[in-house]
Amino acid sequence: MAERDPDHTRGSLVGWVSAALALLLVAVVGGWQLGWLADLLGDDADQPIDPASVAPPPGLDVPPVRKPRAVAPAADAGRLDLAAVESALAGNLSDRDLGRSVLAAVAPLTGNSERFSYSSSGAEVGIPASTTKVVTSAVALFLLGPDHVFETRTVLERGGGTPQLVLVGGGDPFLLSSPQSQWGTSTEATFAPKKADVVTLARQTARSLRYDGVRRVRLGYDDSLFSGPTANPHWRADYIPDDVVSPITALWADEGRDPIGYGKVSDPSLTAAVLFADALADAGITVVGTPEATVADDGAGDVASVSSAPLAQIVQRIIEVSDNEATEVLLRHVGLADQGDGSFIGGQAAVERVLRANGIGMHGSVLYDGSGLSRENLMSPRLLVDVIRWAASDDQPDLRAVITSLPVAGFTGSLADRFDQGAAEGPGRVRAKTGTLTGVTSLAGIAVDLDGSIVVFAMIADKVRDNRGGLAEISMDNAAAALGACYCSR
Repeated sequence: MAERDPDHTRGSLVGWVSAALALLLVAVVGGWQLGWLADLLGDDADQPIDPASVAPPPGLDVPPVRKPRAVAPAADAGRLDLAAVESALAGNLSDRDLGRSVLAAVAPLTGNSERFSYSSSGAEVGIPASTTKVVTSAVALFLLGPDHVFETRTVLERGGGTPQLVLVGGGDPFLLSSPQSQWGTSTEATFAPKKADVVTLARQTARSLRYDGVRRVRLGYDDSLFSGPTANPHWRADYIPDDVVSPITALWADEGRDPIGYGKVSDPSLTAAVLFADALADAGITVVGTPEATVADDGAGDVASVSSAPLAQIVQRIIEVSDNEATEVLLRHVGLADQGDGSFIGGQAAVERVLRANGIGMHGSVLYDGSGLSRENLMSPRLLVDVIRWAASDDQPDLRAVITSLPVAGFTGSLADRFDQGAAEGPGRVRAKTGTLTGVTSLAGIAVDLDGSIVVFAMIADKVRDNRGGLAEISMDNAAAALGACYCSR
């Protein structure tokens, strides 16, 4: 059946109402006695009619009207009903598919009331997997601000002979190989941030060089913004050879993916420089020799630059689709901003210092990376809950992207095809960051319960049996959905 035009329907309705009013006016002016209207309204015409007293039309089965729960007074806002939370979670968290080590924490979004905690094994920390990205993103936003951008630029070093143009990496996590590159445009995300690319930078650089009369350059590339190894020593040794993650550098294109093939390249910085050199040649600048690694002189003249999307938009994509490489780049920036050290170690130190400075205890947690790829990471669910509460607090508006980026259960991001087997209240009422490694499943986010109260939760199962990963995800989804289906506050 064809869909009606809403404007056409609205016009017909307006015309009908206008005609009815005109007839009513004629009737009144003509002295008609509208006794039927008085009879219908009766003596209590000015009193509102209780909808519950109006009988339904024949054949319509209407459920009985239920008396709503009393609204909690303002003084009790932000208090958990611990018994209700335990009742909602107990059966799900004890599901055998989650394995023998399951941890959870639940707290109200605001307030200092008692919290719910659970541990099937007595352990206080577990392997968090990708829920780690919530922590890294919050700290990055705190240190850099949601509007911060990362620049990739070119500078010119003049001297005897052919001048050297240097491509300087600024740690843009989403720098593309060309304007046409499709990397990072996944439909899982609700929003694709605008991305800079090396071809556009090459064209801008060529225009500026030609304007200054430069037609011929040697090309160097500078990725010295980050320090230390490009592979985290706490990752499994086969992660990079097996294309699990790219080497983390301050200069790359398409997050270190091969722009003309498959998989990841072994030297992302060199690959980006070669792509830039080709684009520069296409724009009319002769490049002498091959690109060479260097460190740009402080006195080199600026030529051109391109900027990333604002950090808040980068965080949105990272959390929605669980982007490992981009998160590891953010960890390096965190280290630079707080420790002056753009290494994995600098990033780790910065995260811990910032959390403690904001009153968030580690509770035995130890983090070695930003993405959660390391199986040596250990995190308390309480730490995850505290970080989410911190990001949602009124005095930290710069962190709000952490909350708004959380995938919506059953609808967006890494939760788009999940939450289809638990309580019907789960989809749409739960927003959470997922975490998955072999033998590990985790979930951290917020749920709106049946009272309309928002609770924060974190759950970790890190001893999931082989071939039970999918079932464990379902069990954890069901636990989170149960929070949306309970009266968890009082």
